[in-house]
Amino acid sequence: MQRPLAGLNRGNLVRELTAGVTLLAIAIPLNIGYAQIAGLPPTAGLYALIVPTVVYALLVSSRQLVVSPDAAAAALVASSIGGLATAGSVDYASLALAQAIICGILFVLMAFFKLGFLANFLSKPILVGFVGGLALDILVSQIAKMLGVKIDSGGEFTEKVVGLVSGLGTANLWSVVIAAVAVAVLLIGKRLARAVPWALVVLILATALVVAADLVDTGVDVLGEVPAGPPTITWPVIEWSSWFVLIPSAIALTLITTAEGLLVSRSYAERNGYKTSPNRDLFAFGLGNIAAGASGSFAMGSSTSRTAAMDQVGSRTQLPSLVLAVGTLLLLIFGTALLADIPSPAIGAIVAVAILPLLGIRDFAAFWRADRFEFAIAAVCFVVTLFVGSIPGIVVAFVLALINLAKRAANPAIDVLQRGGTPTESLLMGAPAGSITAPGIIVIRLAAPLFFANADVFSQSVHNAVRAADGLRYLIVDMEAVTDVDVTGAESFAALKVWLATHNVELGFSRVRPDARERLRQLGMLGDERVFPTNRAAIEELVPDTE
Repeated sequence: MQRPLAGLNRGNLVRELTAGVTLLAIAIPLNIGYAQIAGLPPTAGLYALIVPTVVYALLVSSRQLVVSPDAAAAALVASSIGGLATAGSVDYASLALAQAIICGILFVLMAFFKLGFLANFLSKPILVGFVGGLALDILVSQIAKMLGVKIDSGGEFTEKVVGLVSGLGTANLWSVVIAAVAVAVLLIGKRLARAVPWALVVLILATALVVAADLVDTGVDVLGEVPAGPPTITWPVIEWSSWFVLIPSAIALTLITTAEGLLVSRSYAERNGYKTSPNRDLFAFGLGNIAAGASGSFAMGSSTSRTAAMDQVGSRTQLPSLVLAVGTLLLLIFGTALLADIPSPAIGAIVAVAILPLLGIRDFAAFWRADRFEFAIAAVCFVVTLFVGSIPGIVVAFVLALINLAKRAANPAIDVLQRGGTPTESLLMGAPAGSITAPGIIVIRLAAPLFFANADVFSQSVHNAVRAADGLRYLIVDMEAVTDVDVTGAESFAALKVWLATHNVELGFSRVRPDARERLRQLGMLGDERVFPTNRAAIEELVPDTE
């Protein structure tokens, strides 16, 4: 099992600690905003950064994925609980805590039943499309902050765009200036000195400017006051019927986090050369959400924007999350007054710059050049996630994955290794072409499991090969790549055996995998037919019979 804080060493300790300070500066204002979207007090967002973050960081296999409530989860919390209680009330908060605990239980169950493999069905085009849709949705909200335009950050994408465009006339000049300078500093600074925590520099300078020039009076939006005090361990006390009512929305939240979290985790792992364990990550999400529900917070998932920000500053461990937890705790106890004057345009600029690479523009261009079908998969997933929502995006992603898998499995490579007496190097396992003449023998190889999607294709390929051969007496099926057979494939093969018998062609097998042999016998595919260890052995044994 991978140790906690994998990847941490003396060489990167300072960088990781600095990244933690940057994450602290980004996460605190964002979590306050997400708590407000969810209809909860700002402290609910800050509490998520302490106990749940520590639990997650010590358990997760991903070295970079940052856990936290995000905009999509916050919006779903508000929409699902809003009809059950009044936002801001004690009952509302209790329902939010219960919802987080249910999410945690669902994650633990998924980990126990090892359902993390579901992430393997999501190819790179699906990953790029899904994450890109989420990134663009987040980007619109950040642009609105940068301009000082008020929009519903928890609404649908089209609503956000309409609100942004219609509100351009209300844009605040000082907000635009702060955002523009922040973007310039972040982009130029990254090129000049990548190791410098430019996001933190931007926040400090922007806050100093707001205070010195008294820009709040000009309309620049700031965070405002946040109540002080550490989180306390609690447990939601609600009716049993309320627990059951929360299950559907908890399932939705779990699906969103599973799809986004595992996809983003895998994306960064592949990019930076380390391995992750999806089931372990699900378990970490589970205990993290239970901790959130027991410490006054709400449902948590992965944060695409903060993970991107950490990647940009070079972080490759979970140490920044622990720094974030300690810093948030100290801030809640001693320094909530420091948060009041942080300008929202600067926060929006930091997140916007971090999120740009996740739009996948270069990846889309590469898909277009390489494979139009892969491009279409990425585009459909992007559009559905963006315009319909995260949950439909998840469903479409899995459906597209299955379609893509079935499309490729339905057209496997089927090699005719011997036709009409001219042997090939593939057939003879490296022997020179022409070294053995084997008239009347065909060796055919299916480079995939035999199942319902490709059974007919394989059968037709055999028919065509047999009809094209003169004086054919033996058909040898190379089974090395056939790792499994389903009932439909077996029934199709049974019909093929009857057809071969009517054409006086004897059937045999070569290179049957030991782990598949019993399965073939159970399905009736392997009976009295001869089984050869290699293609060479089949030819050498049958050649005398053909002369």
